[in-house]
Amino acid sequence: MQLRQLGRTGLEVSRVALGCGNFGGIGSAPAFFGAGESDEEALAIMDAAWELGVTLFDTADAYGGGRSERAVGRWMRERGRRPLVATKVFHSVAGDPRDQGLGRERILRQIEGSLQRLGVERVDLYLIHQPDPRTPVAETLGALDELVRAGTVGAVGASNVDAAQLREALAVSEERGFVRFEWVQNPYNLLERADEEELLPLCEEQGLGYTPFGPLAGGWLTGKYRRGEPYPAGSRMTLRPEPYADLEDERTYAGLEALAGAARERGVATAALALAWVLGHPLVTAAVVGPRRPEHLDVARAALGIELSGEERRELGALFA
Repeated sequence: MQLRQLGRTGLEVSRVALGCGNFGGIGSAPAFFGAGESDEEALAIMDAAWELGVTLFDTADAYGGGRSERAVGRWMRERGRRPLVATKVFHSVAGDPRDQGLGRERILRQIEGSLQRLGVERVDLYLIHQPDPRTPVAETLGALDELVRAGTVGAVGASNVDAAQLREALAVSEERGFVRFEWVQNPYNLLERADEEELLPLCEEQGLGYTPFGPLAGGWLTGKYRRGEPYPAGSRMTLRPEPYADLEDERTYAGLEALAGAARERGVATAALALAWVLGHPLVTAAVVGPRRPEHLDVARAALGIELSGEERRELGALFA
């Protein structure tokens, strides 16, 4: 497994990170708390990821209503292993829509819950799960700065941010002397490329890491969704289709068919080629994958062995232009 420096954190992370959003739920959606992978299934997935060489496990306090963090904590305790752990703050662990956001007192309260569920005294990497329009960014960064100075958190990052929000946060950190966001975690794949316009150039300018999630677009880039056929039972499009509802059109299906053809020509799986395309971007530090079964990590293993030239990446990207 290759390693890369994560921004200016001084930490090296594996090129593939394990997304733990399906442990005990489907992301942060209260309707699915208790669904997703059981503890035993999650342990098997983490075992397989560690065997592959994955050193970064990515979770959030609200994933599965706290079940994901508890599963990661149990795995570390029972296996005696310590990967780098990234967790996030914004959503309610109890599913209470009134209990969310990035106010100072809430962040200081939420980190304590994460530490307890993970069974650690320090979180390596801590991200805001999304911006909070109700809270001044200076208040949020001030709270995160407190945590880093206290040694409770190693470094901080931002998820689901756009270039303007990131630029504002970096300016506030510079002006106030606060810790700054050192990496960004946004969706990025062949079907979702908005970050290429402004955000990725800003990350390059500022020396930030970039760890995209959803490299397979909720399963769209695996080949499981086909024109004129019902969605497979239990797939993301039957459970939480909202983030990907806009993808169902003729252009997408045409691009998917062309991608499948390109994968056949190379003798690799469609999903492996799609993930290799993400990993091939020079600014991508690591891609966060969310396997539902241990064998799903075979795609990541295959993708790591695919080297694409700049021209090949451009040709594949043009399939979905």
